[in-house]
Amino acid sequence: MHNSLLGKLKDNLLSVAPICAIVLILHFTGAARLEGFLLARFLAGAVMIVLGLAFFLIGVDIGVTPLGDRTGETLARANKIWIAVAAGLVLGFFISLAEPGLTVLAKQVDTVTEISGTGILITVSVGLALLLAVGFLRVIFNIPLYKLLIGLYILIGAAAVFTPPEFLGIAFDASGATTGILAVPFILALAVGTSSLKRDTKASEKDSFGLVAVASTGAILSVMVLSLFYRGTEFGGAAAGAETDAGGAAFLPLLPGILWDGLITLLPLLVILVILQIFSFKLHRRAFVKMLAGFVYAYIGLALFFLGVNGGFMEVGRQIGQALSDKTALALIIGFLIGFVTILAEPAVYVLTHQIEDVTSGYVKRIAVSVPLCIGVGIAVLLAVLRILIPAIQLWHYLLPGYVIAVVLSIFTPKLFVGIAFDAGGVATGPMTATFILAFTQGIADASGGANIIIEGFGMISMVALLPIITLQVLGLIYKRKVDKKEARKTLDSPQANEQELSERHEEG
Repeated sequence: MHNSLLGKLKDNLLSVAPICAIVLILHFTGAARLEGFLLARFLAGAVMIVLGLAFFLIGVDIGVTPLGDRTGETLARANKIWIAVAAGLVLGFFISLAEPGLTVLAKQVDTVTEISGTGILITVSVGLALLLAVGFLRVIFNIPLYKLLIGLYILIGAAAVFTPPEFLGIAFDASGATTGILAVPFILALAVGTSSLKRDTKASEKDSFGLVAVASTGAILSVMVLSLFYRGTEFGGAAAGAETDAGGAAFLPLLPGILWDGLITLLPLLVILVILQIFSFKLHRRAFVKMLAGFVYAYIGLALFFLGVNGGFMEVGRQIGQALSDKTALALIIGFLIGFVTILAEPAVYVLTHQIEDVTSGYVKRIAVSVPLCIGVGIAVLLAVLRILIPAIQLWHYLLPGYVIAVVLSIFTPKLFVGIAFDAGGVATGPMTATFILAFTQGIADASGGANIIIEGFGMISMVALLPIITLQVLGLIYKRKVDKKEARKTLDSPQANEQELSERHEEG
């Protein structure tokens, strides 16, 4: 336990430290100077985020992930479609409600728009739950992942035509935000638990990935449906962060609300654990108490994380964005650097890359996935900043061709990599993306006179979710080419191939 905590602290420090370094450099060089009190709050908030994520991830490891593993195995053994569908609906809804990244996004939406943050939270959770159930059905009926994804993204493309521009960025951002540090380990555990009982090992390997991708499309579609109820609404758009700045002046006043919110989000999962323990799991007392302790750690971690985020961390992101809004080249460089370094130790990415290496028995190395992810996310944030600085560029100019490329690639890419790529698109959008980087881009939009804060302030998370899908599918094609070459060499090096080559040479001579 002690070693695990130290390991998590180290990983989270590596995730937060680069952002802190960039902020300090910008502050002391005068490129984006901050008030002394705000800088102190930022650093204190960074420490709380490091500690909070460490405790939260330990809780996920010993409480939430085992719940997902055992639930997946239980669903597979039950071998009843209606049970799998019902479980997907219930678990998907509550796991999405508890996702920190989605909570942060919902509060951002509530702050800068007339759209209800609570409505976004519930709507997205319903959408994720419905598509998680569809994902279970895909595994049960052996439906190829790429065919389902093609169908879903065609549906999303058609729905986007009728979606108001104010909702388009929020819809795609919600897709990324809902698949974060809590939802991803749980959904991946469910996928592995369900698919591992298949007799076909290769089919089981492929079905271990893709459930996150399918579930995340539910967030997009649900927000698009929600937009129908806001037709004709005039959106003014408040200054980004007005509410957070007022509420984040001190850490202590935030604590009661944060403790209550954390309890409400984790309590349903805890109730599900207790019910399954009574009727299905029947774990030994020691194992069950360990899982309960995991939920306690997760609760403490959530409280510290949100204290750090709301106590100054996000406000600094906004102010830096505002300060760089008239420095185009520097804003683009900083956007790329923040995207690149943030993904290096994003907790959900850490979980996914480890699982990729485990499931493929080391065939796909962690580093081979991490590097394309870093580059992809860096480019994504750069493009998001460019879209804000050049109002003529609209979000669909990126998303439409981007997803067309992603869908076309899915036809030719090895199917294992298709699942990995679309899952990676979801996990790349973790707590740092949903907090600091989102606040950074909204700060640029807020300070740019020609930008609409509602339309331009959202959409960055959707870009971060898109680019890894493309970069990792390209990686899959590269792997496929290497394997094909290796197989060709083996064939040529075989005795039969040598005999055939000598015979052909003899005939030619």
